[in-house]
Amino acid sequence: MLHIRRNISLHGNDAEQKREEIREYFHKTYDSYEALFEIMANEQAYYERPDYLRHPLIFYYGHTAAFYINKLVLAKRLKQRIDPELESIFAVGVDEMSWDDLDESNYDWPSVERTRRYRDAVRQRVDELISTMPLSLPIDWDSPFWAILMGIEHENIHLETSSVLMRQLPLEFVKPHDAFPVCPDSAEAPANELLPVPGGTVEIGKDSDADFYGWDNEYGHHKAQIPDFQASKYLVSNGEFLEFVDAGGYGDDRWWEEEGRKWREYIKPQHPTFWVKSGDGYKLRTLTGEIELPLNWPAEVNYHEARAYCNWLGKRTGQKITLPTEDEWYRLYEYVNFPDEPRWGEKAPANSNLEHYASSTPVDRFAHGEFYDVFGNVWQWTQTPIYPFDGFKVHPLYDDFTTPTYDNEHNLFKGGSWISTGNETLKSSRYAFRRHFFQHAGFRYVISDYEQKVDANVYETDSLVSQYAQMSWGEEYYGVENFKKHCARIALQHCADLPKKRALDIGCAIGRGSFELAREFDHVIGIDYTARFIQLATQMKKNKEISYTETTEGELVEYKTKKLEQFGLEESAAKVEFWQGDACNLKPVFSNFDLIFATNLIDRLYDPQKFLRDLSGRLNEGGIVLLASPYSWDEGHTPKSKWLGGFKKDGENYTTFDGLKELLEGEFELLESRDVEFVIKETDRKFQHSISHVTVWKKR
Repeated sequence: MLHIRRNISLHGNDAEQKREEIREYFHKTYDSYEALFEIMANEQAYYERPDYLRHPLIFYYGHTAAFYINKLVLAKRLKQRIDPELESIFAVGVDEMSWDDLDESNYDWPSVERTRRYRDAVRQRVDELISTMPLSLPIDWDSPFWAILMGIEHENIHLETSSVLMRQLPLEFVKPHDAFPVCPDSAEAPANELLPVPGGTVEIGKDSDADFYGWDNEYGHHKAQIPDFQASKYLVSNGEFLEFVDAGGYGDDRWWEEEGRKWREYIKPQHPTFWVKSGDGYKLRTLTGEIELPLNWPAEVNYHEARAYCNWLGKRTGQKITLPTEDEWYRLYEYVNFPDEPRWGEKAPANSNLEHYASSTPVDRFAHGEFYDVFGNVWQWTQTPIYPFDGFKVHPLYDDFTTPTYDNEHNLFKGGSWISTGNETLKSSRYAFRRHFFQHAGFRYVISDYEQKVDANVYETDSLVSQYAQMSWGEEYYGVENFKKHCARIALQHCADLPKKRALDIGCAIGRGSFELAREFDHVIGIDYTARFIQLATQMKKNKEISYTETTEGELVEYKTKKLEQFGLEESAAKVEFWQGDACNLKPVFSNFDLIFATNLIDRLYDPQKFLRDLSGRLNEGGIVLLASPYSWDEGHTPKSKWLGGFKKDGENYTTFDGLKELLEGEFELLESRDVEFVIKETDRKFQHSISHVTVWKKR
């Protein structure tokens, strides 16, 4: 078995000792991830797509390394990238796509050897930073080391998610590995039963000075009073679930919720995804092979299958059978007095952290009080959509970790699996997936009258996002036209006699400019670095409306809903798409545009010169570029050495417009230069009135 490093405390008295603990944690995590990829039988395996909702495994092999560099650049701990091309290819794409919303973009994936060399270079660079960055204790969100810990825990997550994809590869693409042994024990399934769980108070959530690393959704506070309930003694076993399959459960609409029926009708499953039909029975696909279906191992299913089973069992028994809530899982955890990972002792008291097997084990193997597998073996689905605790804040280094999942379409699962490591093994961890996704996840069922009240977060309340939503879609003030609409009109005027096939709206924010350009362009791609902006823009495309709060005074807000039809933009929705991306390091696929539209962007980039130098290569001959900026240079966004203007040069004033002309006039003709006003509402009685300089350029 692999020797997995357990969680390290953020506290301590000896900074140099903590530095070495972090170094050991980093290297052991890196080693474990690379060992997992040693089960790949050949290089072709890296380019297979075992799950058509996900990228091939070459992406995930490079992604965890690129994550370190991208976050360290964002945190201003690295001044230079290692390989900008790979760091673009491997940056985003760990997609949370819907099962019926596939993207068919082609990717020019690098070779395995090139990716391996890149991983080696990243390892060396991160190790150097661990040695040289300042370290004071305790480590908190503002520490230089937070980006390193974030990278380690991110790779721990992908150790698990990549293993799920490997279980879906054809067998010829995997091979056994001594570090990943499969449990040899199987038998008939034990008879399950419901046992009482006394009610009590549940208090969950982390303070900012918590002992161990946490993702943003773990911070804040939640308290609930849980009434008595009953829970199944064991996780639902393969043997139990087989009864549902044999009873025709997959073909009976009565047991499936509406969303589950749609998924089932689209995928047409007949049994759990890791079961393999074999004669009159089934085999189970493990990480590197197939074994006879162990009836006493936990059934691994998605949320829809778990919910259908509960509905079927409830009808058969005449009881109100359902999945537990997140609160009830915590109540069960505390009732059996299961120790949190820091108190595990020499050996894990559950099938977790790869300390026992690289597979599930029998559901009656690990007793936790009267129950079994309260923690470990497989993740346990809950009926609770993930939601923010009171006091939730987004971490600026990874603003798209949680916020895209606050959509009532991602359900929490708890308890970790046999391969869960690091943060995943802590009681406080909170992970959620779309309900149709597969992980090493199963479930236990409960009888309960408790209903967890979850804030659906229908209205966007993040102050920055709400302000941009208001600026993009809100009312116009003081006779000043909507800025994005005004700039789009200028761009379209210059494109009047030119092809209007593809446009790029870079720095698209909430997407108003993209929708406006799509009035005349066949296809518009909007890209922004901030995932929260992209999330709301995508919501406008999908639902044709968004809702957000608008501050009126102090803590008082108004609730706003804006619809595309109000702006005559309903037909634009089919012609726009939105991506998260770095304007200074875009993928090569973002090219062949007739228009590039960049408003209020260049003075917020870490390397605006690189962005501008790349424009010509992304634009068709005769194509148009519109740039707009108030030129409010700030070293917090852009190092002074990268400013385009706003300083003395050779003793004379050198403006940003001077810098633009010097950079662009070789390849572009300046068509227009003008000022455009814009107004940002902060409260009912406070507004920002600014002026952006708009320049329009044509590729020579």
